[in-house]
Amino acid sequence: MNVALASLPAEPGRENEDFAAAAAGAAVLLDGAGVAGAETGCTHGIAWFSSTLGGLLLSAITAHPARPLADGLADSLRVVRSLHEDSCDLTYRASPTSTVVAVRAGAGTLEYIVLGDSTLLLADEDGKTTAITDQRLDEVGKRLRGPVDELLTGSPEHAAALARYRDALTGLRNRSGGFWIAGPDARAAEHALTGVVPLENLASVTLLSDGATRLVDSFDIATWEETLSVLSSAGPGELIRRVREAEASDPDGRRWPRGKAQDDATVLHWVLSE
Repeated sequence: MNVALASLPAEPGRENEDFAAAAAGAAVLLDGAGVAGAETGCTHGIAWFSSTLGGLLLSAITAHPARPLADGLADSLRVVRSLHEDSCDLTYRASPTSTVVAVRAGAGTLEYIVLGDSTLLLADEDGKTTAITDQRLDEVGKRLRGPVDELLTGSPEHAAALARYRDALTGLRNRSGGFWIAGPDARAAEHALTGVVPLENLASVTLLSDGATRLVDSFDIATWEETLSVLSSAGPGELIRRVREAEASDPDGRRWPRGKAQDDATVLHWVLSE
């Protein structure tokens, strides 16, 4: 596999809650999440949740190539729950969760599963790109976050509005009319986006956390084709550097309102053909 991977925490010295890994013919990326300032009820933490689930999921989908990816995700969620339900209170509203993107190649096709607001970017031999993102979290968020975006990122007023927003968002997690994300309930896997695409004309597959897609979907200063060009010419590290550069130019969110001035950013770029 020709895979390039880069990942940076939101700030130096902070724990990175993203996780990405690849094995023969498969790759996974998870973006861990919680509720800022709230007790998680978990003694292990968000980074432990995303990395443990990611490792189990990669193992499950490679060990059982004929089994649907959603089944592998559900099984992995159950195992993670069993690992800490006796020591942690998983009923907390801020119990650790994560997005999931996973792909598996075999028999001339690429299978994928996407849950939450991380992105799968597919590129064909002609440079045409297709971005697959679970939009349900964003759709719910747009209905709720107006008061947050009116305030300067990092201000006390912004922090208070963000806490209210996240509290309301959590109430819509893993329920009809809301959004779905990997957490204590394995049934979330049933609501993931899944699909199969031919490998024949596919040139590359890229998995990105939402901290790495900001140039396109939050700042609107790049296209997916331009993102692919950066990845192909300079690699994932350069893409994340450009995201950080843009974030630094607008630290208080005047130009680009957002919950965090910077976020964990992870990119796994898998080149299928040269």
